[in-house]
Amino acid sequence: MPESPTPAALAKNDAAKPAAAEERGRTALAVGVVEKIAGMAAREVNGIHALGSGFSRTFGAMRDRVPGGKSSVGRGIKAEVGEKQTAIDIALVVEYGVVIPKLAAEVRANIVSAVEKMTGLEVVEVNIAVNDVHLPDEPDEDEEEPEADSGRRSRVQ
Repeated sequence: MPESPTPAALAKNDAAKPAAAEERGRTALAVGVVEKIAGMAAREVNGIHALGSGFSRTFGAMRDRVPGGKSSVGRGIKAEVGEKQTAIDIALVVEYGVVIPKLAAEVRANIVSAVEKMTGLEVVEVNIAVNDVHLPDEPDEDEEEPEADSGRRSRVQ
């Protein structure tokens, strides 16, 4: 009959096992990483016109025009990131005609899925603020207004 191992022998065997890969260091995620993932996930939902408030979109459009400036995928998104959890606030401009509660639920689900899958963080909340509705005949704030013709003819032909 085989002898059962003693508790001391079991403890010795556990100490000899190498630590799991997850226990061999720490992974820190920058806030910007979570914000970019959330921004990309939100943009995947049909019915979103833009992210951010009017001011942040205007400021971002100016920053995008500066040579060497980078567009911000995380514009309109704020995240708080802890070791195991994150909370996300997002500001949206929606297209006219969408059902806002349904759209918000889709955006929330897409953000939670993407952030949890890519980072391993638990998303404890996604707060959505709908700041504006984009009408079909409105120009985008990011687009340049056409310059009015002043009636003067150019000398260069």
